[in-house]
Amino acid sequence: MKTSQWDARIQRAEKLIPACPFAAEGLRFYLRVACFQRTLYSDVRRALANSQARAFPDFLRGELEHLVLLPKFAGFLAMIEQSAPGPLAQAARTEAQRGSARWKELLQDFWLAARNDGRGDERMPASAALERVLAWIFLQPYAEYLSSLCGSVIVNGTPFSCPICGAKPIVAVLRPEGDGAKKSLVCMLCAHEWAFRRVYCPACGEEREPQMAFYSAPEIPHVRVDVCDTCHTYLKAVDLTKSGLAVPVVDELAAIPLDLWAGEHGYHKLQMNLLGT
Repeated sequence: MKTSQWDARIQRAEKLIPACPFAAEGLRFYLRVACFQRTLYSDVRRALANSQARAFPDFLRGELEHLVLLPKFAGFLAMIEQSAPGPLAQAARTEAQRGSARWKELLQDFWLAARNDGRGDERMPASAALERVLAWIFLQPYAEYLSSLCGSVIVNGTPFSCPICGAKPIVAVLRPEGDGAKKSLVCMLCAHEWAFRRVYCPACGEEREPQMAFYSAPEIPHVRVDVCDTCHTYLKAVDLTKSGLAVPVVDELAAIPLDLWAGEHGYHKLQMNLLGT
């Protein structure tokens, strides 16, 4: 992936801020994050340009490039402390006082755990969950760069988690195909996108149509929430047949009314986004 993709995300967030005032605060925070991530992606690409490419599927099992990443972490924590919502800002402030040895441990722990598809997160203390969010946001462009080295990936069946890194999907995408649309999922960590069945729950595998439904909101009609009445899980889907200018990972952040609706109706999200929704 080229840095132009980061530019597209930033430009989309800038456009959505006035269009979606209910999500403006979160989108402004995302702008700060995306600008940092764009720079980190460029730094990683330059630093690793002459290194031997890591082969799929083992890149998440190796050691992080700490010499490249750790010098950037203090600046990242300062940015989060200045711009994030209260709890995450406090977590960054606390983490900044712990020093590089602790940072290395935090990042490596998250890196090795990411392929476990986030299992056990629901039992994690709030402070540990916030630390995990910090590690996720920081390492996401690094994972995205490594994912770009993997080339094409052969997928067998309908995997619930990313076929490259094993992490959960953050959003679904509907893309034009013939007279309809094909569905895919986007990884929350490495941003890899893989094909997925239209009527199939990515949490429990439910495929009976009466148990699956979707809802949208007039505030952002090209985004919908796909729900499963078997496991009561939901995932938002961005419909590019309705808005070809949408950028799925950004438009997902803006669709806060859908998160509120889902929560009120007893559904829980498959994967929280960086805004905690």
